[in-house]
Amino acid sequence: QLQLVESGGGLVQPGGSLSLSCAASGFTLDAYAIGWFRQAPGKEREGVSCISHSGGSTNFAESVKGRFTISRDNAKNTVYLQMNSLKPEDTAVYYCAASPIYYSSGYCLRPNGYNYWGQGTQVTVSS
Repeated sequence: QLQLVESGGGLVQPGGSLSLSCAASGFTLDAYAIGWFRQAPGKEREGVSCISHSGGSTNFAESVKGRFTISRDNAKNTVYLQMNSLKPEDTAVYYCAASPIYYSSGYCLRPNGYNYWGQGTQVTVSS
């Protein structure tokens, strides 16, 4: 059974950091591009970051550029999202998703085209 599982969410103060993980089971992660998305209450799901199969290409939403980094360890079947300088507006449920195609030029930040989704992990930024 193909499955993505996010972990690492939690409560953090503004300015703090969190590292999210997306672990795959039932399939080989290096066959897929991975996207991170988030959804806050009452808002649409938005793309945060995405990474190509090999990790050689990445993309970020303007709102997180310079604060978030994305990386992958295909040997561990895991993709990471390092979030620094967190702001209250980063509060949301964060999801990872897998697509066999890497859409360049920012298109990978669109949720369409991702075949598999995790269940999400809550990130709350609050003092």
